[in-house]
Amino acid sequence: MSAGFPLSVVVLAKNEANNIGRCLQSVAWCAERVVVDDASTDDTVALAQAAGARVVQRRFDTFAQQRNWALDAADLQYPWALMLDADEVVTDALRLEIERTLPGAAADVAGFRMCRKTIFMDHWLKWSDGFPVWIMRLVRRGCARFMDSGHGEVPVPPVSGRLETLHKPFLHYPFSRGIGDWVERHNRYAGKEARREWEAGERWSVRELFARDRAIRRRARRSLSRTLPGRPLLRFLYQYVGQLGFLDGRAGLEFCLLMAAYEGLIVMKRRELEQLSDGLPV
Repeated sequence: MSAGFPLSVVVLAKNEANNIGRCLQSVAWCAERVVVDDASTDDTVALAQAAGARVVQRRFDTFAQQRNWALDAADLQYPWALMLDADEVVTDALRLEIERTLPGAAADVAGFRMCRKTIFMDHWLKWSDGFPVWIMRLVRRGCARFMDSGHGEVPVPPVSGRLETLHKPFLHYPFSRGIGDWVERHNRYAGKEARREWEAGERWSVRELFARDRAIRRRARRSLSRTLPGRPLLRFLYQYVGQLGFLDGRAGLEFCLLMAAYEGLIVMKRRELEQLSDGLPV
């Protein structure tokens, strides 16, 4: 174990040569940094090792299962684990908040909610990405598990104990490998979302739509939106108008258009699955 703040950082990566150095540098103050690599074919592994991280290999299945595997099998050395993706960065302000908060965390605290700033074209998408969206990323080992939801994760899953909140955000650069890479990834994500919708259906209640918990409201409204016609247009209007995405300027407009296109892909892929299941040509 190296000197530093007693915290294990787990970074998920696959072909992240242009991101991994920045991510690991932002957590260089932590005593342990572990990269869970999915058979990268670029210089991700070499760059991670050069930055002082330990690299372990596991084929990616889902974000939640990759994180849970790291908690169970990556031989982490500290009770607390901070989960990051390679295109994310911890800010100095968040570092100070973690260093100040974690040593005094009560024994029944299982983890911390955190939020992130999404960066697109060097612009923080404050409005169009719905900031802040709270997600669990800092957990006490043995007290919290991550849960799958479509291609992603349940933002705040149940835990064995209490969740508290860290208010300083970290940074997310989902477009750091270019628009083409983002489109390719979201084409895959759309297939997973479409299959999840087709297999599970959408469940929501009026009570959840107006729940005090923002995460519950967000999930219920998302489920409701999937039952309505014109989903791509509704997605655009919700983010660009309802969330005031137009205040993000050109970046906000382009991001909302991309998300509307993503919604359209989900709709078409779901319809394709329905037709295939009915034996109809696609």
